[in-house]
Amino acid sequence: METGSGEIGEVTAAEPVWRGLPPGLLRMRRLLLVVWLGAAALAAGLLLGLLAGPAWAAFALLPLALMAWGWVLLGRNWRSWRYAERADDLLISRGVLWREETVVPYGRMQLVEVTSGPVGRHFGLAGVQLHTAAAATDAVIPGLDPAEAERLRDRLTELGEARSAGL
Repeated sequence: METGSGEIGEVTAAEPVWRGLPPGLLRMRRLLLVVWLGAAALAAGLLLGLLAGPAWAAFALLPLALMAWGWVLLGRNWRSWRYAERADDLLISRGVLWREETVVPYGRMQLVEVTSGPVGRHFGLAGVQLHTAAAATDAVIPGLDPAEAERLRDRLTELGEARSAGL
């Protein structure tokens, strides 16, 4: 019986190399938060101040408090998103309180698409959406740089075609 580091049944699990989302996504989400809740605070302050009296205008502080809380939560959520490309699958991890890790095998991918809405395009961001045969394993990676999103799409498509050909 041989012992040592070269045995045939030995498995070495390499730690995946995780990538986070670019900071542009956080900037975009925080700007949208400030715009919407700032407008709500202004509208509430003006309307309540004019219609119900100056004391009621203090309720405009509620959207401002929500803005401060949302600012912190958006930062925590953005830091929780990450993805890693492994030899046989793609890992996507997210969540602050409830951690969710999705494993998408390359051979099960049916469609990989890059999407970007008008606000995302303005900020130079795109998302990668992965579709598989099982709807439960569909996944999305939001807020990537368009070049990285296209690189990831091309790589995942290539690996998916290579893996599914062997099924």
